[in-house]
Amino acid sequence: GCDIVLHLAALIAIPYSYIAPRSYVRTNVEGTLNVLEAARRFAVGRVVHTSTSEVYGTALRTPIDEEHPLQGQSPYSASKIGADKIAESYWRSFGSAVVTLRPFNTFGPRQSARAFIPTIISQALDSDVIRLGALDPQRDMTFVSDTVSGYIAAATAERAPGETINLGTGSTFSVGDFAKRILKLMGINKPIVQDENRLRPAQSEVMKLMSDNRKARELLGWSPQVPLDEGLQRTIDFVSRHRYLYRPSVYTL
Repeated sequence: GCDIVLHLAALIAIPYSYIAPRSYVRTNVEGTLNVLEAARRFAVGRVVHTSTSEVYGTALRTPIDEEHPLQGQSPYSASKIGADKIAESYWRSFGSAVVTLRPFNTFGPRQSARAFIPTIISQALDSDVIRLGALDPQRDMTFVSDTVSGYIAAATAERAPGETINLGTGSTFSVGDFAKRILKLMGINKPIVQDENRLRPAQSEVMKLMSDNRKARELLGWSPQVPLDEGLQRTIDFVSRHRYLYRPSVYTL
């Protein structure tokens, strides 16, 4: 009885994928297969499958377009590559109307402490030091409302089925730069340190992600609308009002 399925169910925490890789394959690959097969059997009009920019690994060229090679640099990213290929196979084999979206890093209010931006904010509010993993990796951050508008467009755009489409801003900054930027917006001056316990294995760390969003603009009529500092300030305001949701002294996997 559904016209559109937005498939976002997944295990997404990269650090935990090193601990329980089999669960990522079962959830992300087999789970996606279950969704696609159910949609096929019940003639659902369209499935929007959620991929991730992590499937590209460290950028071999920038900006990263949808034809960039896929690199499984963590069990998480490998499982998402597998899910993407299952989605592609349903389009090619059965004509299922599947759209694969690849959001680059999304942030905003209500995001968990697993992500680095709420981690920075909550530590800035309640800790003496900002403790993070690697400070050098560069990320292309999209505010959550822009990501949502991309999903709505992918669910309705006439030319979207069968396509893989990036959602990102096309700008990238290092994790360390984000920390400094957030502290400046908060009017707080605290040391930023790299915590060895939060580092990914060396060959697993994705060093640079930067989206080429031309395809989203062309096929979906989509472009990001929320400036970075505005999005960061909205997130700061949320975390500040809901400090009880965060445990800044705990490294959340």
